[in-house]
Amino acid sequence: MTEDDRTFMARAIALSEETSLVEQAGGAFGCVIAQDGQIIGEGANRVVAENDATWHAEMAAIRNACRSQGSFKLRAAKLYTSAEPCPMCLAACYWAGIEVIYYASQVEDALEYGNFSDALLYDEIRKPIAERTIPARQIMRAEAVEVWKKYAAKDDRVPY
Repeated sequence: MTEDDRTFMARAIALSEETSLVEQAGGAFGCVIAQDGQIIGEGANRVVAENDATWHAEMAAIRNACRSQGSFKLRAAKLYTSAEPCPMCLAACYWAGIEVIYYASQVEDALEYGNFSDALLYDEIRKPIAERTIPARQIMRAEAVEVWKKYAAKDDRVPY
């Protein structure tokens, strides 16, 4: 662990304390994203304050970092989070191109001290679509595929 790692993680933990204990905006989750030794984005859980189930610390930090960099891909970015990312946030890290994730507390700590459990999500993701708790029904595929075909043929589309 470098001094930068310690500094960035301390900031993520401080954000988790502020949002959960002072603002009471959400759970004890804070996050910092650094690139080239500088913070480029940070976020805190505000699920309760914003009535938004997706307002997780990592999601907010990724949005802020992408905005500050003017890109949806974060080159050589390191993410520091006060707790092990949930499946949604972990997926967002992959989409954003995060290079490495550092986390402090783990899933078991969030369950023991905050009654936060991601177990259902991990179980559901592993199941075939037809066996998941929330039913998913495919409709209007042909119409949607027509849009995809037009997108594929677009010369000036932004590559992912």
